Amino acid sequence: MDVQIHSTVSVVIVNYKTPSLCIDSLASLLPANGHNIDVILVDNASNDASVDKINTAISVNGWKEVSVVSAETNAGFSAGNNIGIKASAGDYVLLLNSDTIVRPGAIEIMAKTLAEYPSTGMVSPRLEWPDGKPQESCFRFHRPINELIRSAATGPVTRALKRFEVPLAVSDEPSYPEWTSFACVMIRRQVFEDIGLLDEEFFMYFEDVDFCKRARETGWNIIHNPDAHVVHLRGGSSPVKSQTAKRKRLPRYFYESRTRYYYKHFGRVGLLSANLFWHLGWLVAALRKLTSRTYQTTICENQWRDIWTNFLRPSAPYIHPDRY
Repeated sequence: MDVQIHSTVSVVIVNYKTPSLCIDSLASLLPANGHNIDVILVDNASNDASVDKINTAISVNGWKEVSVVSAETNAGFSAGNNIGIKASAGDYVLLLNSDTIVRPGAIEIMAKTLAEYPSTGMVSPRLEWPDGKPQESCFRFHRPINELIRSAATGPVTRALKRFEVPLAVSDEPSYPEWTSFACVMIRRQVFEDIGLLDEEFFMYFEDVDFCKRARETGWNIIHNPDAHVVHLRGGSSPVKSQTAKRKRLPRYFYESRTRYYYKHFGRVGLLSANLFWHLGWLVAALRKLTSRTYQTTICENQWRDIWTNFLRPSAPYIHPDRY
């Protein structure tokens, strides 16, 4: 598909101790794109050899489109991206995880999609594994009732509340999700001018759903175009997904962000409802486990306690992981 970009695109990549992933991502990103692409790579105070390795790769490969910005502190995913957004000048801003490989034509397709649909503020591609199998990347908003579905993790509950499930089925057709993964998303600059930047009070997690919720409340649509393909290796910047799969205890920042999200968008009653729904699902899971040897709970270690993190002070600043 030969598509020309008529608007400039600034790509923002945040690195935190993943220089090899960043270099691979840059290598996939730059050869297929023309002079309308520039890249701002933000090193989120890795305090290792990341910047030297990345700068060496830029020099060796002649990637003149790439500029490296070093953050003074690691203030999280939102803050790192905001540094890049402020330094960008493109009509569209592509937020791209360091653990991604951009397939040929993906950026052009996303840029064309935004150009063709003026009321669309964001476009996301099909995220996939290296073998081409798709990943879930489009979602409904998190609502308090979702906590019952997640903690119960049992068929009858999931089927009864299916219309509230967060993940949407993978589709080969364009769709309009309530929110989309920020592993790769192209955002029209006007959206930032209308609603501001990512909320830096989210250290990591829930900042993407929060941003999409604010954008949709302002009237911007979100479109998912599966014609654009981007490989997402997952887990390059956070252990949350791997720890969830093993039902290990999740980092505190996950629960701080969860509390902030529910309080910000549903108030204290909504936050309390979310936690009570979670405990109801926990009881359902416990009963299911007693009656089925094959049942596997999705509840992580100490989660019954961790979901109450910051409940009494839901707007409290997060505690930096370096201080745990």
